[in-house]
Amino acid sequence: MSFINSLLNVFVGNKSKKDLKEVESIVKNILSHENELNLLNHNELRNKTKKFKKQIASVREPFNETIEILKSKIISSKNIDEKEKLYQEIDKVNESSENKVEEKLNEILPEAFAVVKETAKRFKENSLITVKATELDMRFSNLKQYVSIKGDHAIWSNKWDAAGKEVTWDMVHYDVQLIGGIALHRGKIAEMQTGEGKTLVATLPVYLNALTGNGVHLVTVNDYLAKRDSAWMAPIFEFHGLTIDCIDHYSPNSEARKKAYESDITYGTNNEFGFDYLRDNMAHKSSDLVQKKSTIMQ
Repeated sequence: MSFINSLLNVFVGNKSKKDLKEVESIVKNILSHENELNLLNHNELRNKTKKFKKQIASVREPFNETIEILKSKIISSKNIDEKEKLYQEIDKVNESSENKVEEKLNEILPEAFAVVKETAKRFKENSLITVKATELDMRFSNLKQYVSIKGDHAIWSNKWDAAGKEVTWDMVHYDVQLIGGIALHRGKIAEMQTGEGKTLVATLPVYLNALTGNGVHLVTVNDYLAKRDSAWMAPIFEFHGLTIDCIDHYSPNSEARKKAYESDITYGTNNEFGFDYLRDNMAHKSSDLVQKKSTIMQ
């Protein structure tokens, strides 16, 4: 069997080696963007997130226009069969839109990953980061101890509470963790041992997919990890204007849990996500639903 495999590799190559070579090229691209981002000030670094969101919105725009036209036809139509065809057409347009968004995410992945890594580096190297205050910064300052407002500026501390333990941010992504982030974004399994940084790895694809506005669910195995990791990683995301919450803090079917699902990034346990899904499928009216469409990271 080994001889056959060796022979096949001569003609078609080893797929895992090809995949690794491609990923290594992406990692080099990430590091190249990192060098460029290093020259930006804190405000310019944060503006990268706005730029990414605008690019994604631009991709969606023509599809959204088509959907609005189809919806207007549905309203004006009195033929049930015609309406059904129009609804099916909307589904196809939505699918095409999401495919194009996925292409855009793959395109911006190197720069987006570099933004997350550069942010982690700046939190490690600076005890305080001062930026021009946004409305969200002001909102965070009323809720988070690590954000304060002074005049027109927001001051972010690199120390915060994570599930009852004060942490000082001291992590920056290694190259192998960048590879793990790429694998997760592609929907593949990235196996890592305890202590190798799974929580940090997840910040990369989570940030990238949260840019779509669809919402990202990060699933953990127990409520302690869900609560700890959501608090531990939160400032890295919030610094870029993304909201984050954990459903395990709140009771099922509560308004607070529903609001948690409305965040850009939602942490939680597999059990709670699963039972919320079941409850939503048994709901009698749309106002009783708590979950929304999202990308799932495990």
